[in-house]
Order: sequence, then C-alpha cells, then structure tokens
Amino acid sequence: MDAAEDGMNTPGAAGPWRAWVLAARVPTLTAAVAPVLVGTAAAAGDGMFAPLPAFAALIAAVSIQIAANLHNDALDFLQGADTAGRLGPARATQAGLLSARQVLVGAYLCLGVAAAAGIYLVVLRGWPLLVVGLASIAAALAYTASPLRLGYRGLGDLFVFLFFGVVAVVGSDYVQSGEIRAVAVAASVPVGLLASAILVLNNLRDIDTDRAAGKRTLAVRLGPRATRAQYVFCLAGAMAAPAVMRLAGLLGPWFWLPWLAAPTMVGLVRTVLRHDDAAALVEALKRTARLLLVYGALLAASLLRGS
Repeated sequence: MDAAEDGMNTPGAAGPWRAWVLAARVPTLTAAVAPVLVGTAAAAGDGMFAPLPAFAALIAAVSIQIAANLHNDALDFLQGADTAGRLGPARATQAGLLSARQVLVGAYLCLGVAAAAGIYLVVLRGWPLLVVGLASIAAALAYTASPLRLGYRGLGDLFVFLFFGVVAVVGSDYVQSGEIRAVAVAASVPVGLLASAILVLNNLRDIDTDRAAGKRTLAVRLGPRATRAQYVFCLAGAMAAPAVMRLAGLLGPWFWLPWLAAPTMVGLVRTVLRHDDAAALVEALKRTARLLLVYGALLAASLLRGS
C-alpha cells in the first residue's frame, strides 16, 4: 500500500538506504504489524500464546507487505501509472533512485523470507497454511502484475481487507491456537477496515493521475465524493466493532479500549471531508496508518482481558 514518507519528497536527497525505505513504504507496515498483534492477543487471551509461531507470522506478514510495495513501485512505473505528475511523494523507481530490476529483485527476496517463515508454520500446522501462504504471495504479485492486476481493476480494497485483515488476524491466531475461532474472525473485521482506509486515501489522492494512466481503482470508479464516504464507513465500522463483539460475548468488560482512538478518527474524518489538496490527504494517510497500529494495540489489550 502507498504511503507518504517524511522528508522524502526530494528524490535527490535520498541515499541508498533511504531509497529502499521509500520503496518499502515503511509507514504503511502498520498494516502488517497490527493484524499479527491482534491475532496474537486473541490467542494469548485464551491462554494459547506461542512466541515462535507468532514471530514467524509477523516476519511473513511484514515480508509479504514489503514485497507487495516493492513490486507495486516497480510495475506502476513500468506500466506508466507513476509519472512526474503524480501528487504523492516520490516513488523510488519513478524518481530514478533505484532501477526497476533492483526493486523487483528486492521484492522477490522478501517473498523468499516470507516463504521461509511460512515453511516453519506449515510444518507446525499443516497444509491449510500452505494454501494460505501461496494465496498471499500470489495476491501480493497479482496486485499490480498481469493478468489480474487487482489494483488496476478496482479490487485493491478487497485485497487489503481480506489479506491484511481476515487472513492476517485469523492466520496469526491459528498458528498459535490451531483453530479458526470466532473471536479472531470478528477481530479481523475492524483491522481490515482500517487497513483498507489507508488504501482508500491513497487512491483518493491519485484519482486524476490514475484515471489518466488507465488505472481503474475503486476510487476512480466511484469518484471523490463516494470515496470519502467509503473512508468514513471504514472508520465507523471499526468504531462499532468493539460493541458488536461485546454483545456477541467475544470481548470482556474492557471492550471499550479501542474507543480511546475515537478522537483521532473524528479528526481524520473532518480532514478528509473538508480537504481535497494532496498535502492534506498525504498527512491524513500517515495518520491513518498510525491509527491502525494504535487501534490494533488497544483491541489487542481488550482481547488480553478475556471475555
């Protein structure tokens, strides 16, 4: 997923390591960390915490997201979606900081790291995780690459919700508990919604350049007004989730902890509804990525308190 980088809007100032940080889109890695944190808390809350499987799940999730970001960086440039006219921060390949070949090699190396962590988890929990792992890797590549090009067909939002929400949270719980459990499935919904909100803002900012490049994201298809409504829906859904989980008996008396993030959510909604300039949307995108991590930590804390 795309994100802004502090101080990286001037390509020439970036050294080799900063170029890789830019390409990896480090601020958005909360989308990989938060679901593993929540899934691990779901397992730990029921006395099933397993540190090594949890760590392997984290390595796999972060590696797959970095691979997807690198792959997207290179292919968006090669396919003409990232040009000098884009409104967001510079991309490593577009800015000439790294070659497309370098970035693609980096992506495949990250997928190798994810595969290594996945092999351990498959040995531990069996073939279902092999299917999930292969599907996750395939989806990371298919997000930008032909023939599927999910991000170009308006399916990026669904991809993020499923793989950075449902699959990541439920999978992180599963590698420790050995079961697909209702509490993890329920907890994956708000996490997936907030992860999707990051992509929604990115695509809202890039509507004009994406349309010109033939990149038919959901934002391009819906238009700015409906895309803003989609963002509000994502945050409102995350806000409602703790109460629903409490009513279903999946969270205990500390179910309200995620609501401590409500002031940040309200501020973000106001910004997104009132501003359409790129700078404001970039800042809102960074704040949404941080919100996901904060919300995930608070939801994790409520899960640790038990039901």
